[in-house]
Amino acid sequence: MFRTLWTAATGMTTQQTNIDTIANNLANVNNVGFKKSRAHFEDLIYQELKPAGSISAAGLTHPTGIQVGLGSKVSSIEKVHTQGNFQYTGVNLDIAIEGDGYFQFQLPNGDLAYTRAGSLKLDGNGNLVNPNGYLMEPNITVPEDASNISFGEDGTVSVSLPGEDVAQEIGQLELARFINPAGLKSIGKNLFMPTGASGDPVAGTPGEDSFGSIAQNILEMSNVSVVDEMVNMITGQRAYEINSKCVQTGDEMLQIVNNLKR
Repeated sequence: MFRTLWTAATGMTTQQTNIDTIANNLANVNNVGFKKSRAHFEDLIYQELKPAGSISAAGLTHPTGIQVGLGSKVSSIEKVHTQGNFQYTGVNLDIAIEGDGYFQFQLPNGDLAYTRAGSLKLDGNGNLVNPNGYLMEPNITVPEDASNISFGEDGTVSVSLPGEDVAQEIGQLELARFINPAGLKSIGKNLFMPTGASGDPVAGTPGEDSFGSIAQNILEMSNVSVVDEMVNMITGQRAYEINSKCVQTGDEMLQIVNNLKR
């Protein structure tokens, strides 16, 4: 009965983590470029009371054994890097990746971070930056007198300059991809950092070598499905309630044992 209490408690703990993960997904449902998370669970160690295949006193082989499970735990929380829905904005500096790849931005410490969020801005020097002011890599500077910024599917950046009839190319976007995107580390601000599990970034030109192409005036929204998350929340809530009921039942059984002397 004591085992019942602790086993059910592990189930409540894992479901609490599950609900926490779902809550974070729903909190970012309208976040540009956000990738949802999914909790994975696994069972804990088993207490083996009788091994399968053991020989009885009569010389018979037991076809099954007796193993009592001791609960569950969270094995991992995976970032799901499926593509989100596209939303047309009509803003020239809003771009999205149609296919594989991540935009690259330089952090203040010089490291590169990666994201699917393509809501670009211009800083005071005309550099293309993200909403937090991090420079795009490679750095692209828009001339002060330029207008009508356009992005080609291959990542070329062009502008119109006064007195010129032909648009002038001022830079080339590069994308990065990873052999295992699920291994990327989230650092907030819609940014990811590579880890040993993700592999090293491979940079390339949009539209080439399986890299996605660039779409202008469009943003990739979160890949969170509200309906799916609500169903998962209901399932997690019911699982939490069932485990709490096991704790209550174990307590009642202990109370019965405690009252035997009366």
